[in-house]
Amino acid sequence: MYLIEWNWWKMQTTSANSREESEEMKLPQGRLTGNDWYESDLEDVHFRGVSTKPNPPTPLFKFNNTYMEIRCGGSEEKRGLITIMTLGGICPMIYTINLMAIGFAYLDLTEPHLSSVATILLTLFMIALSSTINYLYIRYGFQITRLEAFTSRHLLIRFNRKNQQVYLHRPKSCGGIVTLPWRTTGSSAVNHRDDHASLGMRQILHWHPALTGLPHCEMAMIGNQGNGGSELRDQWEFIRRYMEEGPDAVPRPRLSTQLPSPIQAFSAQFEGMSRFLRNSSWLFKVILLMVWPAFVILGTAHWVSLMLCWRPRWPKVIREAGLPGKPVPPLTTLADYPPDVQERLLANADRWQLKPGKRPDKKPRSPRARSAKKDASSV
Repeated sequence: MYLIEWNWWKMQTTSANSREESEEMKLPQGRLTGNDWYESDLEDVHFRGVSTKPNPPTPLFKFNNTYMEIRCGGSEEKRGLITIMTLGGICPMIYTINLMAIGFAYLDLTEPHLSSVATILLTLFMIALSSTINYLYIRYGFQITRLEAFTSRHLLIRFNRKNQQVYLHRPKSCGGIVTLPWRTTGSSAVNHRDDHASLGMRQILHWHPALTGLPHCEMAMIGNQGNGGSELRDQWEFIRRYMEEGPDAVPRPRLSTQLPSPIQAFSAQFEGMSRFLRNSSWLFKVILLMVWPAFVILGTAHWVSLMLCWRPRWPKVIREAGLPGKPVPPLTTLADYPPDVQERLLANADRWQLKPGKRPDKKPRSPRARSAKKDASSV
């Protein structure tokens, strides 16, 4: 499921009018808080060691002396939900309505003696209803379906250590394929202060426009969900050492298949939960056993969605990048996008402007303040 990446790209390419309307609908205190970036935020973009135990992110598809390739995606564990709604609800409904409309029209054409004003009006109504539903699905619904089916099987990130570049492989609806400099890559796993919010989270890599020269911020959520900040730092250290020191500086990883594996489909539902499950009570484990049919249904739908997609393929210039005598892929610039997309990206460029100084610390809410607020609300 590419819902996070799809929404991220839509947010960055929204038109000026749509953005103004959405800002007017927000409460005053929430209009700009999500858009504040400070110069101190870029201090996290560094390439110093953060761990002594480099551990590869998984699933990792390719690893050699030139590049390594890892799966991306911010909500892979939820993949299958849209497939269930599409194949179990939307498609049967569209099929039934279309079949009824065709049936009414067939009867009116082949047996006109049985027709009346009422049956003809009913036929016209069914044809209009069928046409409307088909249009709405093709115009609006199919782009939701394509978040899990009839698209690339996975989002990919490729680290090329020979050219010191990073490549993102995504559908056009999620930003498309881009080439970025390795030395502009920031990670969410470099600071211990974020450990409390890292359980069950994926590592987020980001490329701020102040470093890349692009008018927008790029983002990639790589690998499986982690069991905490230390695990994510081990994964970042693996990537850092590979790019900075080479493949001999990291342990040899175990590679995963890019085929639609049922093992990956069913295990995705338990990503980031291994430490929690080991320490959970026996009652919680019994509850999990009671709801196992839900896991089977979701895992099956996940597997079906993988089979309904095709294996992503890189452009030739990226496939040959790093080989002797082959050209270095050009970095992505604003000019690589269509004119209408360029206009919308520039219209949203102010989202990423840096404020001077450090990000202010959040004021902790004291227990006295919380109790006073509670007492005031109860009066």
